[in-house]
Amino acid sequence: MSVDSSRSAIPSPAKREWPGLATPPRSPFRAAVARRLFLRAVRRLPIEVELPDGRRFGGGGPVMRLVEPANFFHRLGADGTIGLGEAYMVGDWITDALVDVLTPFAARMDGLVPRPLRALRRFARPRKPARERNTVDGARQNIERHYDLSNELFALFLDESMTYSSAWFAADEDSLGEAQLRKVDAILDLAGVGPGTRLLEIGTGWGTLALRAARRGAEVTSLTISPAQKELAERRLADAGVADRVRVKLQDYRHETGTYDAVASVEMIEAVGHQHWAEYFGMVDRVLAPGGRFALQAITMPHDQMLATRDVQGWPHKYIFPGGELLSIPEIEGQVTSHTRLRITERRALGASYARTLSTWRDRFLERWEAVAALGFDETFRRMWVFYLSYFEAGFRADYLDVWQFRMDKS
Repeated sequence: MSVDSSRSAIPSPAKREWPGLATPPRSPFRAAVARRLFLRAVRRLPIEVELPDGRRFGGGGPVMRLVEPANFFHRLGADGTIGLGEAYMVGDWITDALVDVLTPFAARMDGLVPRPLRALRRFARPRKPARERNTVDGARQNIERHYDLSNELFALFLDESMTYSSAWFAADEDSLGEAQLRKVDAILDLAGVGPGTRLLEIGTGWGTLALRAARRGAEVTSLTISPAQKELAERRLADAGVADRVRVKLQDYRHETGTYDAVASVEMIEAVGHQHWAEYFGMVDRVLAPGGRFALQAITMPHDQMLATRDVQGWPHKYIFPGGELLSIPEIEGQVTSHTRLRITERRALGASYARTLSTWRDRFLERWEAVAALGFDETFRRMWVFYLSYFEAGFRADYLDVWQFRMDKS
């Protein structure tokens, strides 16, 4: 599928700057603590850390090479996971096996810091900026910073359906496109979408779920706050001949007032934020007719880690998903019980499929890097994007992260 570059929603990404990234923060005490904790941790991990003089630490496995150890430990000591990612972005450390290096860290996330120091993490790590809270205005700005980067960029590494969420691979020979359509159809099945269904989609993406629902005979209203996604989704829907059955609205979910037989939302809830989860679930309950169904796809993390990191800014928040926040299974269950008349009646986990999805996206991104660079993205962006895709793949491979599809029924 071609994407008309003349219709990009924002200026060239070549104008992006990286203020302060080249110069690491300086805190000798924190750097010394970080060095001690890091080297202590890697002795118990199946990786090798190599210093410039050839010395190695670790339990064996893929090699993480510290090119600039002093800068690496200053960054790590000052900003934790932000420092780890920034150090990779600028080349303070390198590896030929990024996912394999990151996976053991993800698998042992809770045990990397000694127990007596864990209570201090919330005071030592940066807090999420108040401006990134997902108010109506804040959510729009957060979404535009990621999803409006460039439709052309996403078209280069996504499949033909332009689907930017976990696929569902059922067999080794599945293509990414086949697995994405299986995921979309599974969500529509959970929502009970068929001829005449009044469907609300929260989070349009680039229109694939709305298109598939319309082909089933549904009447679809789809909400997005991304101008770039709305524009391309409407073109794709028109090209597919279903524009008369789909209305794409540039509107925050909180402002929806219609009544629907079904609601579907695929990996949009990660952009809601814990201050607004009650509003989100309450809105679904409000617009869903009695006897209706809600189909939700959501990325999850362990409940204790969710609570511990709720207000902490991590590398993904700073560079990829400002305002982003994952829920846990207990949190989803609690929100549904407290704020809706819904019952969770079916669920399935797709974590292994997400790891494969992210790996495929990364391979496609790197294979087409010259075309990405031609759009104006620089080498720092390349390393950032590769770290992003590898960071999350490692989380899913380690079972620290999972992704679930839920069916919820309203009585």
